[in-house]
Amino acid sequence: MVYPEASRWGAPDTLAPLYDDVYRADGVLATVNVVDALQEFWQVKAARGGAGSGGNGALLIYESVPAPHPPYVCYVMLPGGACFGSFQNCKTKAEARRSAAKIALMNSVFNEHESRRISDHFIEKAVAEARASFAGDAASHHQEPSAGIAAFRFMLEANKGRTMLEFQELMTVFQLLHWNGSLRALREQQCSRQEVVAHYSARALDDDMRSQMAREWAGREREAAAGGGSVVRGELAHAERELRAARLAARELRFPKEKRDILLMAARLAPNK
Repeated sequence: MVYPEASRWGAPDTLAPLYDDVYRADGVLATVNVVDALQEFWQVKAARGGAGSGGNGALLIYESVPAPHPPYVCYVMLPGGACFGSFQNCKTKAEARRSAAKIALMNSVFNEHESRRISDHFIEKAVAEARASFAGDAASHHQEPSAGIAAFRFMLEANKGRTMLEFQELMTVFQLLHWNGSLRALREQQCSRQEVVAHYSARALDDDMRSQMAREWAGREREAAAGGGSVVRGELAHAERELRAARLAARELRFPKEKRDILLMAARLAPNK
């Protein structure tokens, strides 16, 4: 069994038995209105002043993927930026919404566990896993991972005490900056790590940031097209596979989803003729 979030970014293996308990209780969860339960969970957390409420109360954002027939897919964005998707074979749109809410509720509850808080031990394990992951990206996309790894460690150290779901949007921003090549460009401009983290910690992952990255990828696509090639098509296919695998494995998937969305925007800006 793949445990949701159990091996992502240094999540402790000790959570595995808890995930087994939830999956064994799946029949019980089937009798619970998980959509309402998820909303209530975050409303209570916001009322208590819990970090990671995103400054917008207990807003949950659902996104149903347009499709003419099943299986239907739905995503839910949590306060703090984490994203989960329907991981079951859903025959109706309502079922897809419940599936997304179910895995989001599981992770929201487990996120309250003390071992989910960013600590020195957590940082060392997360950085080791990120180094292995980014090394694979470097091999595929000819990127040097040291800038991304260093920024990731610095970010984690600056956010000790927070949980990973509370930290998700900021982490996604820096994953995108690394993937897009922006971290390398900022380093070449002599921007300090502290300056970069301070700037992007105060900036939301919004349509302006997505549009800027999409324009950069569209520019690369035009350059490649002039030589008879395409860069966006390959990146998009990789992002689609990554997103689907993460969703079916019930993993947190904000990063691959943002990559996919940015690349789709880039493809519209610079269609491959």
